[in-house]
Amino acid sequence: MINYRSLLYVIIGLLTVAAVGCHKTVYLMPTPALMTTGELNPFSVNPNLQESNRVEVIFATNRTPMGDSDNRNYTIFPGNELRLGIAHFTIGSKETDWSQIFKLSTSDENRDRPALHLEDLQELAVIPLDDETAPIPKEIEPLAAAVNDTLARSVDKDIMVYVHGANSSIYRAMAQAAQYRHFTGRNSMVIAFLWPSAENLLFYGTDVRHAQKSAPAFMHLITLLNEYTTAENINILAYSAGSQIVSPGLAILGQDTKGERRRELRLGEVYFAGADIGIDTFVEDLQTYLDIPRSVTLTINLKDTVLAMAEWHHGVSRAGRPKAKDLSPEAAQWGRNASVESGLDIIGVDEKTVIGLSSGAHDFWYAHPWISSDVLVQFIFHADPLKRGLVENYNEHGLRYWTFPPDYPDRIIGIILEAKKEEAN
Repeated sequence: MINYRSLLYVIIGLLTVAAVGCHKTVYLMPTPALMTTGELNPFSVNPNLQESNRVEVIFATNRTPMGDSDNRNYTIFPGNELRLGIAHFTIGSKETDWSQIFKLSTSDENRDRPALHLEDLQELAVIPLDDETAPIPKEIEPLAAAVNDTLARSVDKDIMVYVHGANSSIYRAMAQAAQYRHFTGRNSMVIAFLWPSAENLLFYGTDVRHAQKSAPAFMHLITLLNEYTTAENINILAYSAGSQIVSPGLAILGQDTKGERRRELRLGEVYFAGADIGIDTFVEDLQTYLDIPRSVTLTINLKDTVLAMAEWHHGVSRAGRPKAKDLSPEAAQWGRNASVESGLDIIGVDEKTVIGLSSGAHDFWYAHPWISSDVLVQFIFHADPLKRGLVENYNEHGLRYWTFPPDYPDRIIGIILEAKKEEAN
């Protein structure tokens, strides 16, 4: 006789995202252009730098857990709780010392980049999501205290929340977040929001459904960070299908928050990289919250091959690869006005303006050193595109957008060096 309960657990186990297991290895990304000459070294300004190959990032997930707390795994199914904790990574093997990592992280040497290894996950707090009146568990307090203590000792007083794309494991998503923290000189507090991706390209439809269910959990995380931490700004980086969580999540926040409370939200930079969300939905959401963050950035690659496939699936062009026909005349006009007057920065990326970028690139925010450099500068310094060395353009309809100049690496290094000189005087 078939034991259906046992069979069910076997199936769930096969779908479970374990802290270790089969996943695509993440290697240390190319060094951002800002740091490749060695003239600018963010590690040197970190007063608490631990010169080791270990990197820690905080995680928050609405995945349903499986297993005991000391051996926790997370399934691909959305749950009704938000679980927070710390992930411990190593860059390279146990034999990889700090001098090797430092050299690779401050030069343009791209050979033999070490792999990132997830050592363990430490779950520290569980927040209910299904009852808004339920009291916040007391375990959030020591976690918030640890976050605030880290912020007090950090050069960067902001929190950056990273929301990964589809077809992503817990390991891969947190490794990308860990890389960002590493290349800030480990000065920035990074939180990875781990929504329940099915981790298989063939199950993209499942990811879309799970993303829709995850927007309220993401919004709840942002609210908690705003209420319990001392971060000066809460920055958000939404990658690919992560936009299907961040955009509606911020729309919920915009619709539910009024008056003085709206001004109390400390949203900083909101950055959509390779945004896999319908352009019509993106603009509709944006109208509800654009006045809250310091700025909203949308990168566009009109040849993005991943977003071309996503358009085929959804039947509407994606925000990261938009087509004018998918916007009403009123929405298109609002977007043009916002790009000039209201804090919406559109960055065009293609192989003609970004040297070395493949034409169909989708992973450019971390895979290309110019673009990763621009993300770091924007988030750390809250600098607008002009102050980051980008070039202003207008299309034939009056939409303003920004591009990278051919001398971008020299230009951005010069800008930062000049700023440091002025600060010293």
